[in-house]
Amino acid sequence: MQDDTNPLDTVSPMEEHRFPCDQCGADMRFNAAAGELVCDHCGNVTKIEGHGGHVSAIQELDFRAALDAKLPEAEIEETRVAKCPNCGAQVEFDEKTHAKECPFCATPVVTDTGVHRHIKPKGLLPFGVEERAAHEAMNKWLGKLWFAPNGLQQYARKGRRMSGIYVPYWTFDADTKSRYTGEHGTVYYVTKTVMRDGKQMQVQEQRVRWRPAAGTVKRFFDDVLVLASRSLPKNFTDNLAPWDLAALEPYRPEYLAGYRAEGYSVELPDGYDEARRYMDQVILRDVKFDIGGDRQRVHSVNTTVRDVTFKHILLPVWLAAYKYRGKTYRFVVNGRTGKVQGERPWSWIKITIAVVLGLIVAGVVGYVASQAQ
Repeated sequence: MQDDTNPLDTVSPMEEHRFPCDQCGADMRFNAAAGELVCDHCGNVTKIEGHGGHVSAIQELDFRAALDAKLPEAEIEETRVAKCPNCGAQVEFDEKTHAKECPFCATPVVTDTGVHRHIKPKGLLPFGVEERAAHEAMNKWLGKLWFAPNGLQQYARKGRRMSGIYVPYWTFDADTKSRYTGEHGTVYYVTKTVMRDGKQMQVQEQRVRWRPAAGTVKRFFDDVLVLASRSLPKNFTDNLAPWDLAALEPYRPEYLAGYRAEGYSVELPDGYDEARRYMDQVILRDVKFDIGGDRQRVHSVNTTVRDVTFKHILLPVWLAAYKYRGKTYRFVVNGRTGKVQGERPWSWIKITIAVVLGLIVAGVVGYVASQAQ
């Protein structure tokens, strides 16, 4: 920002996410089921302008301009966030809150007063699953776990509140053209006479006839999704997919009312590197398909990438953290579909009892069988 005055000196970093009820003054929250702001104090309802009916596409930003620090200043914002010393999550808190529990790992966090400058979100998927439904989905998932400690089931029954978090992601678009060299393989068989067990036999031996191949493949990549958070295991977030990105809404702070938003910790260049690794895998499959035949060898692929654009988006998850014997276990629920992923502890007491009971049953069965003879 060109102005020497920092607006964050006088404005709470969470103020834009708070919407006082115009009837009673209490904070309103975004209701996932209704898609509108509701006041739990007096029941007042406020519709979100344009919710569910946006016509224009969400604007993509120029990747090269971002690398050269030439994005319009309107695309940049500054916030104060709390950084968790355990998992590294950067979550915005009310400036009046001096200590809080990290929603990602349940570690006590002291709020930070540092200013963080980052690229604004361009879009988000609003929560579509309420906390109660997310809790029911998590309880159902926990109930299916074998040999889980009793404390885990007690945790589920207590109904401890879950945290609704908007997790940051990057999406990338790119137009690619790849020139390749390789070999096209055709499988054929020859008949050979061999000796087996002192007898002559004829067998079919597989061989591959190779011939040179070269060509060009083109592909446009749209919305390659890259997690921009280091707070959650990537396998968790990958397994929460699919996300209905076609339903992305233009970013409006009203959607964050009653929730928290995590700041991105994977910088844009690192996010693009991961997107490129995904693109390269897809391009390699395209090359093999273009070579054709029964087998393929790829010697080289030279890809030209043009017109790279990106956007910063927020996707909704419900989080719960449970500590068992000093270790934190996390449960994540897709805030759109209710799909659950999580870490789980094992109760070695239950496992030992099960093994002992199994041995006893096996012994009894063996004894009865021997007596029957």
